[in-house]
Amino acid sequence: MADEAPSAGLAPDSQLASQIKVQFTTRHPDIALPDNSAPILVPTNLRRYGLSTIVNHFLPAEKPIPLDFLINGAFLRSSIDAYLTEHGLSSETTLTLEYVRALVPPTHLTSFQHDNWVSSVDVLSQSSAISHDEELPRQGSERILSSSYDGLLRVWNTSAQVLATSISTSGGHAGPLKTAKFFSPAQIVSSGFDRTIRLWALSQDPDGLAANLTPQLELYGHRASVDALAVHARSTRVLSASADHSVGVWSLDASAPAAPTSLLPATSAKRRKTSAPSAPLRQAGPVALLKGHTAPVSSVIFAPNDATVAYSASQDHTVRTWDLPTRTLVDTRTTSHALLSLTSLPSLTLLAAGTSARHISLLDPRVSAQTTSALTLRGHGNAVVALDRDPVNEYGLLSGSHDGTCRLWDVRAGGEAVFVIQREGVQGKRVGGEGVKVFDVRWDREVGIVSAGEDRRVQINRGEGVGRGGN
Repeated sequence: MADEAPSAGLAPDSQLASQIKVQFTTRHPDIALPDNSAPILVPTNLRRYGLSTIVNHFLPAEKPIPLDFLINGAFLRSSIDAYLTEHGLSSETTLTLEYVRALVPPTHLTSFQHDNWVSSVDVLSQSSAISHDEELPRQGSERILSSSYDGLLRVWNTSAQVLATSISTSGGHAGPLKTAKFFSPAQIVSSGFDRTIRLWALSQDPDGLAANLTPQLELYGHRASVDALAVHARSTRVLSASADHSVGVWSLDASAPAAPTSLLPATSAKRRKTSAPSAPLRQAGPVALLKGHTAPVSSVIFAPNDATVAYSASQDHTVRTWDLPTRTLVDTRTTSHALLSLTSLPSLTLLAAGTSARHISLLDPRVSAQTTSALTLRGHGNAVVALDRDPVNEYGLLSGSHDGTCRLWDVRAGGEAVFVIQREGVQGKRVGGEGVKVFDVRWDREVGIVSAGEDRRVQINRGEGVGRGGN
């Protein structure tokens, strides 16, 4: 017949099976079919691998490209026949299959050993999402920042060499660190149990083999540990989440308010008297402390497309939306569990919140939203304390948990993790993640998946689609 769809080149046994017309589509021009306008007849008993073989048959690539397939925005995890039965569809229909590159399981690349627990990590690379005027490091010269319970910051290269370590004396933190972030290629902010936020200057030698961290500014205002930070360099603003139930708004420029004298350490004035030859470290207070949470604030972020809006997550079970210019609470979303981590999925207009109940809740923060939770991701065996979004795939998410694992998610996969990353070198399963709890994660396009934890290591994993070489 003139309108009969062409049949893919298949084995004889496959051609005896029931067939269906399939329209293959993709959003990626580099793997688009030469002519993807005509439907193709394929056996209904095919699954992902068989469909991937068919598409690769028409692609000019030298090596087969592993592919995943979606129907109506959800991954196909069964045969076509099982999908048709489940959804009450006939094989007489024409099925549209969208294909994307499949993630390859990430493998361990290297680990950086520390003297104590590693509380947080950050990455400086060509794809870093910080506003800046300075030049970002070229490929192969990425920098990794770690903060530790020994009270020190460390800046590493990807060869596991320490380029710079912060001081532990005057100007340094007086206790364990909880978090640190690159504010710009030449500045770092950090915070911890000493209730302070500190700004550091990062200067690197021309040969890139050494660097130096110099304290520049001390920020006082919180009355308990400062557990999370968010940065927006273009406005010179920093947000902080504290165990004192407040969200701090800070300015790093010269217009910052004076530090509250009641919170300054007793040694501060004495140090200024006894060390006159050296200039005292500048001290400042908060632009505002946003009150509203009724329990420790675990995480805070700037809205991805509007730096005048912030979101905070707390152990009081809520995500709160703040208008920063007016310093007002705009909206409160209440969940069923303590919230321990937060990130955004901008293109989906969703927030991902890690919970004490071992799952991740995808929340719609818009005031107009009719429901709070859009989807729940399950699989972790302990609290989900760290989240970061995929730097390439708008549907991708990375989580870190006290169960000792990192998990990669695609929200189109129906709530199940795509891959699980264990801590390297761990022999046997640890009950509840004992001794290998993950404390922080970062997903960088160039470096890959970076995680930190109780095992005193920063661990880097990379695979096709996960770090350098991905799409």
